[in-house]
Amino acid sequence: MKREILIFRHFPTEGPGYFARFLDRQGIPHRTIKIDEGEPAPESIADIPGLVFMGGPMSVNDPLPWIPRALHLIRQAVASDVPVLGHCLGGQLLSKALGGRVHRNRAKEFGWLPVSAVDSPQTEKWLDGLPPRFEAFHWHGETFSIPPGATHILRSRYCRNQGFVLGKSLGLQCHIEMTPELVRTWAHDGAAEIARALPAAGVQRPAQMRISLPKRAARLNQIADVLYTSWIQGLKY
Repeated sequence: MKREILIFRHFPTEGPGYFARFLDRQGIPHRTIKIDEGEPAPESIADIPGLVFMGGPMSVNDPLPWIPRALHLIRQAVASDVPVLGHCLGGQLLSKALGGRVHRNRAKEFGWLPVSAVDSPQTEKWLDGLPPRFEAFHWHGETFSIPPGATHILRSRYCRNQGFVLGKSLGLQCHIEMTPELVRTWAHDGAAEIARALPAAGVQRPAQMRISLPKRAARLNQIADVLYTSWIQGLKY
């Protein structure tokens, strides 16, 4: 049986979204481990070609029992040349595991906001022809530092560190896995959190998030295709 990429879900409405569709199109087997339902993480990364960590409303600094195991798996993977991909909370886990720091961002970001490339050879390699500025989806109040040895590749107006790479691994603060269904769900379920954060320049109202949603999601999927294609080149079989 072909080995599976493991995707770690930390909250019921923050699953792999478009990333799962991307893998299916590529014919790459994958399995989602539902941490939010108590499913156990593996003890080691033996026979695992890649690890993916999704988002969640918790902090990587919270005293949750699954976080030390996640950090241990990430360190194992990086030491063994197995690629790790982190979205938002997942990017924060990757940063912390590699010696970075996760802390409150100077501003919250909720909704569709632009990110910009940070000029470097690694950025050119990973973004592979993407425009230097593009729109992504955001939902966070914390951020990560760029861990030692990593390369800073993305930034935004309200969050300096939106993405980094280290070897085969990619950590993102923004969400590139979004689908129209996920955006609608988050905008609905997060209405109270949005209301508490307003007024803020980096926070959109639910109705703003839904404007031109199919077109915005389709453009984001194209962005994701490029980054995900770069990431799967490193899968360890």
